[in-house]
Amino acid sequence: MARVESRAVVRTYLTLMLGNTLAASFIWGINTIFLLDAGLSNLEAFAANALFSAGMVLFEVPTGIVADGVGRRASYLLGTITLTLSTLLYVYLWEVRAPFWAWALASLWLGLGFTFFSGAVEAWLVDALDATGYEGSLEAVFGRGQVVGGIAMLGGAVAGGYLAARVSLGFPFVVRSAVLAVMFVVAWKLMHDIGFEKPERRDRPLTEIRRIWTSSIDHGWRVPAVKWLMVQALFTGGIGIYGFYALQPYLLELYGDPDAYQVAGISAAIAAGAQILGGFAAPQVRRVFKRRTSALAFVAAAGAVTLALMGLLEHFWAVIGLTVSWGLLFAATTPIRQAYINGLIPSRQRATILSFDSMMTSVGGVWAQPALGRAADVWGYAPTYVISAGIQLLALPFIALSRRQNAPADLITGPLPAEVRAEVDEERQPDDEPLEP
Repeated sequence: MARVESRAVVRTYLTLMLGNTLAASFIWGINTIFLLDAGLSNLEAFAANALFSAGMVLFEVPTGIVADGVGRRASYLLGTITLTLSTLLYVYLWEVRAPFWAWALASLWLGLGFTFFSGAVEAWLVDALDATGYEGSLEAVFGRGQVVGGIAMLGGAVAGGYLAARVSLGFPFVVRSAVLAVMFVVAWKLMHDIGFEKPERRDRPLTEIRRIWTSSIDHGWRVPAVKWLMVQALFTGGIGIYGFYALQPYLLELYGDPDAYQVAGISAAIAAGAQILGGFAAPQVRRVFKRRTSALAFVAAAGAVTLALMGLLEHFWAVIGLTVSWGLLFAATTPIRQAYINGLIPSRQRATILSFDSMMTSVGGVWAQPALGRAADVWGYAPTYVISAGIQLLALPFIALSRRQNAPADLITGPLPAEVRAEVDEERQPDDEPLEP
């Protein structure tokens, strides 16, 4: 029975991944071009993207507390509503060619919408699998999710580029809103909080929020293996965000046709294809390395070399090939990183800590995107990829610091055994007395 329930949990997770990624990917291939078409400069376009990341920084932990305090399902539903409305606002701003300050506010709101998703779905999956007696590998589940997401991203990116060329740059955003509305209904029917225990209601909500926040810091940031993994995301995450979105105008520049929006969509399609192959490859990649941190370090170094070549060669087909390699490297290790960090944190604070981790990636996007966007205005896109390669190499020392902690999750391929989980959770107990309600 437990296996049947686990399969149902995995099916629901894959359905959510399919809908989420499909909705998001309609605009991934044309987002930067959309902003430039609205009258923004490179600096302003990437600053708008950075403010989206800033919104995620501001709201990641508060929405993670919603997921840990109210429920993962409630957080997901709030995310669909917020993203639907903020996406439609983007279309309106494009129609009226709004000033930058309006884009700044809309981008912050868009970031809020995504923070309701980040951490909540992953925490829901891990808790539900634990509750239903799942005995398989987390990498395998995350890998399947990545494959499904890649298929959705491939279809959405190609469709988004086609619709942008045939209808308008704003139409893919409208379609995205419609898909999000459908996902609200799907999640309402299928997503239920299994294995999640809602904290006791208290008379003072702010005190409860403070308690969850403090507990999450104790079990997350104050655990060295988790902390250093989060710090490295400041570099790899920020560069990943810029590198992906800058590909859209960079490929158009190399292709020689600024209106070939289907070509711009190639960057998202390549990322989608890499995500599919990477999801299949993740368990095999894991077997090549004895430690998950070894895989992460290898990808950070190899990714930096690939980024440098993307900037140095400046040839359309060469950059296409390198983009495939870059995407495969990233996609193949994403499930490994997810399994590693989930093996390091306890269930009760899982959504908040995962949101904190996502926040660190967003912080990287906040500083990297406007800086590199300004560099693109001055020197062009190619040199910014070389600069990005140097920045990504800064992640290596922090991966090494996480590795030095010799955490059990760095070595174990499947879920942590109950006795190991109990031992790890006991070691994570904070030294300070818990806050009084």
